[in-house]
Amino acid sequence: MRRADRLFRIVQFLRSGRLLTAQKLAEKLEVSQRTIYRDVQDLQASGMPIEGEAGVGYTLRRDEDLPPLMFTREELTALVLGARLVRAWGGAENVAAANQALQRIEAVLPAELRNDFDSILLYAPGFRMTKLLRDRLDMLHAACKTQRVVRFGYVKEDGTASERDVRPLLLAFWSGAWTLAAWCELREDFRTFRMDRMQEVAVLERTFVPKRGQRIEDYLKMLPAQDRHLFG
Repeated sequence: MRRADRLFRIVQFLRSGRLLTAQKLAEKLEVSQRTIYRDVQDLQASGMPIEGEAGVGYTLRRDEDLPPLMFTREELTALVLGARLVRAWGGAENVAAANQALQRIEAVLPAELRNDFDSILLYAPGFRMTKLLRDRLDMLHAACKTQRVVRFGYVKEDGTASERDVRPLLLAFWSGAWTLAAWCELREDFRTFRMDRMQEVAVLERTFVPKRGQRIEDYLKMLPAQDRHLFG
């Protein structure tokens, strides 16, 4: 992680309003406590209103934090529901980011909206997303971004099993299930695979360059016109 990114994340952690020790920050950022002490000193020297000391903990002074975020109640509801959906159905990295986002939003809301934050009664239980599926989602998303071939066993709804090498394009969430859209090297065509029917998923070292007729935009053109807008 770049130092600038680490400093930014320290400020975001402290913005939650809780007292965090250097040890806790070091665990979150996977660095030494000595590094945290040095980073906090540099942030304080730059004018960041961080209060606390080594051995006790640190927090960000609220009265000099970011100005209050102004949302309509409908916008706030949409943001919180979106974060809860990500927390319920996202990968492990998405869950951590959603939790941080909720903490940051709540920390800078004006008092009159903070009560509304707690009264949003829209939830998204994610009991079907096991740790295996969350980790797999992160793995496949990384493969899409780095354009690395993925190998897995796949069992279709009728029980037919096969081994696939695919060029991953995108992940989509449909009716309670994540699917991977990819160019299948076995079928030499686009295929969509349910993530929960994959077995022994492995991201290979082999990379690919999307070719004409095998790109995301080519895949989207195959979808019914009424579904294309769902991919924004």
